[in-house]
Amino acid sequence: MPKALPPLSQTGPDTGPLPASYEAGLQELERLVNELESGQLPLDQLLGSYQRGAALLGFCRDRLQAVEDQIKVLDAGHLKAWSAE
Repeated sequence: MPKALPPLSQTGPDTGPLPASYEAGLQELERLVNELESGQLPLDQLLGSYQRGAALLGFCRDRLQAVEDQIKVLDAGHLKAWSAE
């Protein structure tokens, strides 16, 4: 039986609710990275943004791992090379 995906809506440690989907998490993470790289955030917001980004990164990695685990089960334990054909 395939491993179930993690619950869609979780709360990270002091970082607020996690997104409902991988795509939403990735979009928010990209926005945060752009803000952090801009150098325009006040110092007191940098740490909070970094912590939120770390929570989002963990969420996205967990979602990807869950999908990979399901694919392994569906492919009898072997990952196959992706083919666009």
